[in-house]
Amino acid sequence: MIDHIEIRTTRLAESLAFYADALAPLGYTQKVDGPAKGFGNDTALDLFLIEGEVASDLHFAFTAPDRATVDQIYAAGRDAGHVLDRAPALAPHIHPNYYAGYLRDPDGRLIEFVCHGPN
Repeated sequence: MIDHIEIRTTRLAESLAFYADALAPLGYTQKVDGPAKGFGNDTALDLFLIEGEVASDLHFAFTAPDRATVDQIYAAGRDAGHVLDRAPALAPHIHPNYYAGYLRDPDGRLIEFVCHGPN
């Protein structure tokens, strides 16, 4: 069980804008503005950004409540000028209802938004 993720970035301002844009459709906002910048929603505070050298490549996924939200996140990323990786689509090789879209954060990490339910 993961409680939270902290990632380092050399591009803090751009990363804050990226995660604010990409996570808004999931109800996330920036909740902490200290040395670590924390994002969460009404029930979680689980993503922190901190300025520093990027230690390694990282891929992680955020769960979306439905496929429309995956589409909305991808469109928000496109409209904000963020780097698009893969458009939302089914990935039946993982399981029949696996629907995901992918963006790249300012440090080049693959950020996935996925819905596991049927349409």
